[in-house]
Amino acid sequence: MINPGNHSSKKRKRYSQMSEINVTPFVDVMLVLLIVFMVTAPLLTVGIPVDLPKVKASALTDQKDPLEITVKLGGEIYLGESKVEVENLIPRLNAITELNKEARIYVRGDRVVAYGRIMEIMSLVNSAGYVKVALVTQNPSDN
Repeated sequence: MINPGNHSSKKRKRYSQMSEINVTPFVDVMLVLLIVFMVTAPLLTVGIPVDLPKVKASALTDQKDPLEITVKLGGEIYLGESKVEVENLIPRLNAITELNKEARIYVRGDRVVAYGRIMEIMSLVNSAGYVKVALVTQNPSDN
């Protein structure tokens, strides 16, 4: 006596749900995002646009990111990317550097700004005790 119901149940395979997550598509997406961010990250370092003077000098290399003071064509002064008044420049600089007088500070000025205005800002920063103050120029081959 063979039970026909029992016989048919042997032919059927029982499927169980897969309990493991396939991480391959996730890893693929993460690697693509990593490449996108690695390519676009250097392009995000944008400062205040100024027309820098062109000189033939070697570039300075430094491990830490310097602070940038920008003097625009109209005489406006920017510390980093925020506009500051001349009287507030040194207090803001002291707050950012935490009174570290060895901090590297770059002064960027539009090439048609009066030389005296740039030197006034450099003198102000230098008289506050900062010793590593430098001018930023553009290499003539960089157009």
